[in-house]
Amino acid sequence: MWLRWLAVLGAVTLAVAGCGGGSTPPSGVASKAPGQILAAASRAIEAANSVHVVGSVVDNGIHVRLNLHLARGRGGEGEVSENGLGFALISTGKVLYIQGSDAFWTHFGGANAAKLFHGKWLKAPDSGQFGTLGSLATTHGLVGQLLSKHGKLVRSGRTTVDGQPAVGVVDRTQGGTLFVATTGRPYPLEIVKRGTNGGYVKFTDFNQPVKVTPPSKSISLPNGA
Repeated sequence: MWLRWLAVLGAVTLAVAGCGGGSTPPSGVASKAPGQILAAASRAIEAANSVHVVGSVVDNGIHVRLNLHLARGRGGEGEVSENGLGFALISTGKVLYIQGSDAFWTHFGGANAAKLFHGKWLKAPDSGQFGTLGSLATTHGLVGQLLSKHGKLVRSGRTTVDGQPAVGVVDRTQGGTLFVATTGRPYPLEIVKRGTNGGYVKFTDFNQPVKVTPPSKSISLPNGA
């Protein structure tokens, strides 16, 4: 399931809150080739100390939402849901904690599971079968999934995204357009994929303080299973 989510996210959208104004220097990507623009955006976002990620993606009737605060090298925390079935997660980069909603546990484990795990955190290694899920809550993992998988790229010209100058890169194979800031650092500002199987993922609040705090109590899953 998690692999499917990441594949969906990779085909859809991103947005970053841009800094800057009229005096902000150029980011240096406005006239570059599409592949160079993408590479610059990947380096910029991975170099950020932190970022807030918000997204909404639909794929074949499955609606995925995420709201994550990520800190470079320290993991992240937030919420993810599929068709309204949500859970909170915290990753330290080595350990993953999950707290499902009552609706989540009822759907996947029944009423007894919802009662047993109500308000509780489950703990597992951030690897193995939980590795893909854990990557949702790390900058390197999530950004790698979002920006590394693409088809043929072409430029779509200059525009503005939330008032910030940007240049677009279209994925002709998978669909979707990535917009990258042409002033300040070349952060990805937005990828938009239209249609039924579309959505967005937004990146904001770069380099703002983020606390990744593991829960004080948790239930360890045997062998991460």
